[in-house]
Amino acid sequence: MSGAAVVAAARAALGAPFQLHGREVATGLDCVGLAVVALGRGAPADYRLRTGDAAGTAAQLRAAGLIEVAEAAPGDLLLCRSAPGQLHLAIRCEDGIIHADAIARRVVERPGPVPWPVLSCWRLGEEG
Repeated sequence: MSGAAVVAAARAALGAPFQLHGREVATGLDCVGLAVVALGRGAPADYRLRTGDAAGTAAQLRAAGLIEVAEAAPGDLLLCRSAPGQLHLAIRCEDGIIHADAIARRVVERPGPVPWPVLSCWRLGEEG
């Protein structure tokens, strides 16, 4: 799957309601659900983004077939620290990010720089 296809899949979810642990566009998504929809990958049942365990989350991303890259390109998954002890996932697009926004209560596209520290960037492997 190309980066453009990942961005298109994420954009198709714009406006979906925010739902903690949500995995369906129609009923709602959280940031992991948006990644699942956009990347076409399953999510582990035991993930915890509120632990702040970036290394553990990175291991789960690797296990899902994603490859860590130094610089993000459109379609890449960003692992961010949105607050102390809180991790967040977002999809990089041409001029910003697409993410499940808990405050806006929906999936949104946010132009401009990423508003949180980016801990790592992940791309689908060749088979993705």
